[in-house]
Amino acid sequence: LILAMEANPFDSVKKDLAVGDKTYSYYALPELNDDRIAKLPYSIRVLLESAVRNCDEFNVTKADVEKILDWEANSTKAVEIPFKPARVILQDFTGVPAVVDFAAMRDAMKRLGGDENKINPLCPADLVIDHSIQVDVARTEDAKDRNEEIEFERNKERFQFLKWGQSAFENFLIVPPGSGIVHQVNLEYLARVVFENNGILYPDSLVGTDSHTTMINGLGVAGWGVGGIEAEAVMLGQTISMVLPEVVGFKLTGELSPHITATDLVLTVVQMLRKRGVVGKFVEFFGKGCASLTLADRATIANMAPEYGATMGYFPIDEKTIDYLKLTARDAHNIDRVQDYLEATGLFRTYEEEAVDPTYSGDILELDLSTVVPSLSGPKRPHDRVDMASLKQDFTDGLTAPVSFKGFGLSEEEVKKEHTFSFKGEEFTLKNGSLVIAAITSCTNTSNPDVMLAAGLVAKKAVEKGLTIKPYIKTSLSPGSGVVTKYYELAGVNEYLDKLGFTTAGYGCMTCIGN
Repeated sequence: LILAMEANPFDSVKKDLAVGDKTYSYYALPELNDDRIAKLPYSIRVLLESAVRNCDEFNVTKADVEKILDWEANSTKAVEIPFKPARVILQDFTGVPAVVDFAAMRDAMKRLGGDENKINPLCPADLVIDHSIQVDVARTEDAKDRNEEIEFERNKERFQFLKWGQSAFENFLIVPPGSGIVHQVNLEYLARVVFENNGILYPDSLVGTDSHTTMINGLGVAGWGVGGIEAEAVMLGQTISMVLPEVVGFKLTGELSPHITATDLVLTVVQMLRKRGVVGKFVEFFGKGCASLTLADRATIANMAPEYGATMGYFPIDEKTIDYLKLTARDAHNIDRVQDYLEATGLFRTYEEEAVDPTYSGDILELDLSTVVPSLSGPKRPHDRVDMASLKQDFTDGLTAPVSFKGFGLSEEEVKKEHTFSFKGEEFTLKNGSLVIAAITSCTNTSNPDVMLAAGLVAKKAVEKGLTIKPYIKTSLSPGSGVVTKYYELAGVNEYLDKLGFTTAGYGCMTCIGN
């Protein structure tokens, strides 16, 4: 049975766009002449564009397009729609099974007498190797080199297989070990923001086999984490079925105080959104406060969407996005293409006085950035925010509180317990609250230059004041990309981090995932 796909019924809204000396085509949403589009959240407009462009009356129908156009009425009705992401992103732990399945399909094709080389991902896929490296060696100048050697010894067979996959499959890119963390590499290097395929322009979008895929929402790229089967289906050219989500509007006003970091901000945002309840929903940030945030700050907030429970934490594309593309040395023609295309199709956000905000689901959350205070989270969950001033009392109370997300259920006698041990010829005493691991790690942190440079400056001040770190504490620095190492060198803070034991242990997830 052969099903003939119909011509796209929306080809009538296709327009040409000249960028420099090149001309492209795109599906112009304004040409639909539908007043509802202007009221749609920007994240929903990305879903709409995908449906319009991929409409074939089989996988995607005109009825699906109408469902999205009528988002305001349908978002509370659990209406299903198809979505066809532009690409897939994988990391090595979850990506290897996908490559194995493609290899198995090639074997099956060969057994059936077909050309196995025809089995390739239809949708572009990138795999970043970042989950394999471990902090076996720390606090030494050669920690990175030794950890990478051990990584290759442990994963020789896996890496050989992935290297074969890189050369065997078309439309498939592997970023080798030692490059960084998948989400940071995606942000700094892989993300296109606008895709071009056969002369047609369309928004970059993706699904990834990791929950923190949402970090790319900070760049205005729609994307979230999915299971391995869903990711493989997209790689095979299939649409994914999803419930048309509610979109919670989160208005940001004011500016952060100079001493406040993105970490303080994101922990505040997480606390507010957990209280609101946003599971299965998109969160879209808007308001003039967005214009005061750096792209890295936005990425930090978007990264923690799994912690606040949302499918996405989306920042629409604006001038800050364009500035970041320039900062990360993207191709100049492509940057012009990004802005010209997004402005033409109504996907570029401005924060001018006359700009009209979209319609959002329910009450809008609002945060004045100037009210954010220094914050930490824990002791067990990243979304349990604690004011820095309350840290000591909060931890002390938690020791004797009943076992829960905050409590440890210790008796007064157990709280006072101590243990003495020998380490490298010295005697040390451990008690409840003693630090044994200290790591500067994770894509959430290491993608943000302000936070990372703050760590470097704290190290500088600590060394200058004669502070030291106990030798038994396992300290490590695992940046999400080589960019961090470069600006650390330029800032001159490496020597201070090294003196405190925070030598670079490798580029990857490492301590953040328990490695």
